[in-house]
This record gives sequence, C-alpha cells and structure tokens, in this order.
Amino acid sequence: MFKSIALISMLVASISATPTPVESAVLAPRVAYKQFTGDGSKAAGWPVIADWHTWDSLFKINSALMKTSCANNGFGANNSPTEIANIGKAIQTVGKNNGVDPRFVLAVVMEESAGCVRVPTTVSPDGTVRNPGLLQDHNGTGTCANRNPCPASEITQMIKDGVHGTPSGDGLKQTVASSHEAGAQGFYAGARKYNSGSVNLNDLSVAFGANPNYASDIANRLLGWTN
Repeated sequence: MFKSIALISMLVASISATPTPVESAVLAPRVAYKQFTGDGSKAAGWPVIADWHTWDSLFKINSALMKTSCANNGFGANNSPTEIANIGKAIQTVGKNNGVDPRFVLAVVMEESAGCVRVPTTVSPDGTVRNPGLLQDHNGTGTCANRNPCPASEITQMIKDGVHGTPSGDGLKQTVASSHEAGAQGFYAGARKYNSGSVNLNDLSVAFGANPNYASDIANRLLGWTN
C-alpha cells in the first residue's frame, strides 16, 4: 500500500510538472519536422492531401499559437479570442470562394505572419513592393499593423489580398493554378512560387533568393508541425 501511494505521488508530480514553452503554446503533442526535398510529389516522399490534418485539428493547434504570437515576435498586443475566431472564418470563407483549401491558406498564414493580425508590413529591398497583412501579400490594402482591435472586415481583406491576389501581384489562387500540378503537389509548388515569385517544378528547394525550406515548411504545417 505504501509503495503504491509513493508511486501515485511520483506519477502526479510527473503529470503536474511544468511543460516546456512549446508544449504550453501548442497544447498538443509536438510533431517532428521532416525535411522534404524534390518536386513535391508522392513519389518524392511528400504528403498527399489525405495525409493532411483536418481543418478543426489544424485550427485548434494553431489557435493556441495565435494567442501569443504577436508579443512573442515583437508585433504588439496579442490577438484577442474574437480576432482569432475571425481569422478562422475569413480563411474558410475566402479559401472556399477561391477554390483554395483553407488548410493550405492557414499553413501559409502561420508561415508568413505567425497568425498575428498586427504583423508589420515588410518592404522589398528596392522599396517598390509592400507586403502587408496576415499573408504578407503583394501591395495589398488590408493591414492592422499598429491597430487594436483589428476589425473583422480588415482581417477578411488581408486574407482576400493573399488568396485572390491584388492588382500588383498573384495570390495563392494564381500561384497554385500556375503550377499545373494536381493535388498536393500543386499546393506545394504554389507555395514555392508565392514565396519566391518563381518555381523550379523539379526542385522546390530552389528558392531564387527566398526561403529554401518554404514549401517543406508548408507541408510540415499541414501535418500538424508548428514553428
């Protein structure tokens, strides 16, 4: 009996131990990152759409991160629960209206802005291109940099600019379609082009000066990995 009580005490102490910051933020088992290389195909080892997590699963995991991502990245006040809910609604509505899987849109949002509505606008080295909003799109109008709270209409505009595209540049809808690849491979190629402006369909790690891991990051995010 005493041995059992001691064992139970040890188990309780273990369960009550303070989790690591990542575990606290994600509130879900951590998914190990896998480096994907090549053309984004199943034959090259990339996940197919059937391997992706459900929308509910991905949004739950990433919503936990969105609660702290603004302050953690130095972007200002953290997202409110209402702002996070509006991000989810906008992604689902705009994604479906443009024929782009909302899960893919969410993955790109997390890659581009960590899901922070107050993410700053970045500018190209030559000063000619502004990249505002949740999807850091091409000269879009939607932004809540230095704005609190961020209204639902502005959140929707940020998602529209990045998915539908702007007068100045393509959105995810166009970059995915331009790859002429079917299924998940088209999404990964589209992610590469969204980040780089160009894509080598034989090797998605060719970055043209951008992030060589971008397409691999997106594939991992769709499997539940979080940065």
